[in-house]
Amino acid sequence: MTNHKRHKKLLKLLDEHGQASTEELMAWLSASAATVRRDLAWLATHQQLVRLRGGAQRLPQAGGGLLRSQTFRHNIGQRAAEKRAIARYAAGLCLPDETVIINGGTTTFMMAEFLATRRLRILTNSFLLAERLLNTSENQVILPGGSIYREQNVIVSPFENDIAQHHYAARMFMGVHGISAAGLVEADPLLVQAERRLMQQAEQLYVLVDSSKFEGRSGLLLCGLDRVSTVITDTGAPDAAVQWLERQGVRVVAVAPEALPAHPLPGAELEAAVHHSEGQPSAPQRSTARRSRGWPAASAS
Repeated sequence: MTNHKRHKKLLKLLDEHGQASTEELMAWLSASAATVRRDLAWLATHQQLVRLRGGAQRLPQAGGGLLRSQTFRHNIGQRAAEKRAIARYAAGLCLPDETVIINGGTTTFMMAEFLATRRLRILTNSFLLAERLLNTSENQVILPGGSIYREQNVIVSPFENDIAQHHYAARMFMGVHGISAAGLVEADPLLVQAERRLMQQAEQLYVLVDSSKFEGRSGLLLCGLDRVSTVITDTGAPDAAVQWLERQGVRVVAVAPEALPAHPLPGAELEAAVHHSEGQPSAPQRSTARRSRGWPAASAS
């Protein structure tokens, strides 16, 4: 079988199965381990797939802009009052002239409103957040290289080396698909790869999650709780989850949802951007007793 035919068959198999181990590809292609590894290296270099530990996954093509996570348009209106309060608190932690990393997501996007008067160096993989900051603030904005995935409004690179490795920050603010007793959860292997690269460049990790993210979400483990410094959530967070996080040494801040302004996101401007792309809060409050699947029971004390 020629290289071209084998590459074509390999990609077709990944399209059908999502991802595969090196051993599975060897069996399907009737090829040696060395041949499969060379094929994977060549296809990864040409942005056709992303290599995983012990295998590979088909790389979504930039024209399609598809990842397995929910779309930005879908998520931006969900629990907006909670997200805005979380974003306000997170932005209030930023110090003048410091470098911070902010990942792509709807809660982290809302930080832009509260960073308008700041002067920070911000590394972000959200081109929508970058655009907002450039239009409304004096912050210096840095973008990593890669392809833009329109539905999620994030920039993702399949390559190990990009501009992110040349920057270091005291803290990174990030939203995730979910949070569990084991750690942070993401929905797509490519996002896991991209987020881990950003996380390596930050000393402390601040996780911004509304209370719905504790509800037994499954996915790929991004990192353990030992990597997390602080979780910023809303007062609806389940007590069992909060107590478990605190027992693991994670600081938890719960803020009350706040009333939304007339155009909180900011309205028509955000809708147009999505269409074309396809100060400190009040004192934190703790929630009353709530339960959530997948968390050890809260103690009686």
